[in-house]
Parts: sequence; C-alpha cells; structure tokens
Amino acid sequence: MNEMFAFLGLGGGEIIVILAVFLVLFGAKKIPELAKGMGQGIKEFKKATREVTDEIQNAANSTPPPPPPPPAPIEPRQIVEATPVEKPGAVAHSSEQKA
Repeated sequence: MNEMFAFLGLGGGEIIVILAVFLVLFGAKKIPELAKGMGQGIKEFKKATREVTDEIQNAANSTPPPPPPPPAPIEPRQIVEATPVEKPGAVAHSSEQKA
C-alpha cells in the first residue's frame, strides 16, 4: 500500500490522518454508500469502454456493403406542342369567324 502512495510522498501516519478526516467528514454510515456508488460508476465506465471497443472491432472486421447500383439513365422528354384553348364566352378573331 505504501507503494501506491509513494508517488505522493505520503507515509503511513499521513494516510491514517487522511482516513480519519474522511471518516469524520462523511460519517461511518455514508462511507459504504460512497464506496458503492464509486464501484457502480467504475463498473458502468468499464462496460461502456468495452462496448465501444467491441463496436470498433466489429466495424473493422465486417465487410462494407456493396455500392448502390448506378441510377437509371434519364430519357429526354418529348416536346408536345400546346394547342390553344378557347375560353368560354371569348370572342373569336375576324380571321377565325365563319361566313
């Protein structure tokens, strides 16, 4: 355990003081709840990390889907000449009047 805190330069007595302050601040009933919450958080984090890693590996191992077929060629539209439509009640021009 001393190796774990060696990088912080903490000795055995200092660790005991920190734990005692922690116990006084949070109380004996709250510490197990905090530890349980931290454990669940770490568990969820590891699960999410594993899922992302699996997804990346599955994407790398799967074959890509075939490309879509090319679109069908567009045929040119036929030009249809419009015939004039007479409006009801319209007066015909003099060249169109019957004799």
